[in-house]
Amino acid sequence: MSIEFTETNGALELIRNNDGEYVIISNPEYIFPEKEIYRLAPKSLLPVDHIEAVLMDMDGTTTTTEELCIHSLEYAVRQISGLEKPRDWAGLDRNEDYPHIIGNSTTKHVEYLISKYGSKAKPDSLKKSFLFAALWTLVYSRDMNRINEVKANIKKFLPQKSADLLLSFETDKKTAHKDVFEKIVKSTTKKLKDKLQIEGKDDVVRATIDIYYQRYHQILHRIKKGEAGKLQKELGLSTGKSLIEPMQGTAVFLPLIKGYFGAEAGKLLEYLMEEYRHKDPAFDGAESIDTYRENLSRIGKHFEDHPSKVAVVTSSISYEAEIVLAQLFSELRNIFESFKISSKRKKIILEKFSSPHNFYDAVITATDSSEIRLKPHRDLYSIALYKIGVPKSGFANVIGLEDSQSGTVAIRAAGVGKSIAVPFAHTQGHNLSGAALIADGGLPEIILKHNLFLKQNI
Repeated sequence: MSIEFTETNGALELIRNNDGEYVIISNPEYIFPEKEIYRLAPKSLLPVDHIEAVLMDMDGTTTTTEELCIHSLEYAVRQISGLEKPRDWAGLDRNEDYPHIIGNSTTKHVEYLISKYGSKAKPDSLKKSFLFAALWTLVYSRDMNRINEVKANIKKFLPQKSADLLLSFETDKKTAHKDVFEKIVKSTTKKLKDKLQIEGKDDVVRATIDIYYQRYHQILHRIKKGEAGKLQKELGLSTGKSLIEPMQGTAVFLPLIKGYFGAEAGKLLEYLMEEYRHKDPAFDGAESIDTYRENLSRIGKHFEDHPSKVAVVTSSISYEAEIVLAQLFSELRNIFESFKISSKRKKIILEKFSSPHNFYDAVITATDSSEIRLKPHRDLYSIALYKIGVPKSGFANVIGLEDSQSGTVAIRAAGVGKSIAVPFAHTQGHNLSGAALIADGGLPEIILKHNLFLKQNI
C-alpha cells in the first residue's frame, strides 16, 4: 500500500483524471472527516456470459426483518420520551423518517432520530430505559460485542462504584429468573438513576443505541425460542405469516443461481409469477408464459453447469444474522417441500439449505467491519468480494442486490456496476437513482424480465 500526501489541487487533479460519477458520504457525527468522497463503478446492465457472484443484502432484500428493525427504533424513541402510547405520539413517519432509518448503520439511524425527536426525550425516561436495556443485555444477551459496548457505556455514564454494582449482575446467574430480574431492575433503577450522567447528543445517541439493540435482540431471542407467532400478535406487526419470511422470489432465486434446480426450474414458473404479482400487482405475463418457462429452464441449466458464488452482506451484527438466517432457512425449507420437482433435486436442496453456512459462500456482517464503516461505505461489499475470491477483473460479472439507497451506493463504491435496487414498501421513498436498475418486481422481475443479466444465447 502506497501513501502519497497532497493538497487540494492534487486531489482535484486525481478526480479530473478519473472521469465518472462520485458520491459524497457523511460519516457519523463523532468521526473525522465529516465527509468522504467515493468514485463509483459505472452503471452496467450489459448481459454477460456467466454470473460469477451474487451479493445480497439481508433485511428487506432477502428477508422481511426490516419491519422488526423499524419497530425497535420506534420503540427506542418512545422509551426515551415516555410517549409509549399511539395516542401520545403517532410514531415514525413512513415518508419522512423511513428513508433515513433503513440501509445505514444503526448509529446513523439513531443520530437521525435524535436530531429529529431528541427534543421529546425526558431525562428520567432516558435513564430508566437505559438502565433496563443495560441490565437486560448483561443478563440475557449472548452477543459479547453487545455486552462489551454496554459495559463501556455503563463505565462512561456512571461513577466507578455505581458502575461496578451494575456490572456485577452479569455474573450473577440468579438474575436470569424473570421475577428476580424484575425486582433487580426496580431496585437498581431506584439506586442508580440519579447517578447516571447522560449529557449531550453523543451520549443520548449511545444510550439510545443500547435501548434499540435490547429491544431487537429480545425479539430475536424469543423468535429463536419458537415464540414468533405469539410475539407477532403482541407487537401487532403485520409482516405476513411469520415475523421472518423470505422476500418475494427468494425461494426460487437462491437455489436457481446455485444450479440446484437445473432444467427443472421451468416447473416453478407459476410459483414465481405469483410471487411477481405479490411484489407488483400490475404484472400479468400471461402472454409470455411459454417464453418465460423456456428461459427459466435454460437459466436453470446454465447455473447447473456454472453455479454462482453467493454472499449475504448485511449491516446487522453477526448475532442477529445467525438468528435471522436460521429462521429464514427454516421457512424456505417449508416452501421447498411444496415445489413440484423431482425428489432427487428436492433432497439436494433441503440438504443445502439445512444451514445458512451450508449454502452461502460468505456471510458478511457488521461484525466483520465496524459500526463506522457500514453502508453506504464500500467496506462490507469489498470484504465480501475478497472473501469469495472475485478479483477486480471479475467485477463485471457480479450482481449486487439491495433495497436501500445506502446499499445500492455501497455496491457501486465497491466496484460493482450491476447494482440492482429491489425496493419494498418501506424503501419506496428512497432515492434509488444510484442503482443501475430499479426492479419494482424484485427478484421475480430480475429472473423473468431481465434473464438474470445473462446473454440470451447461453
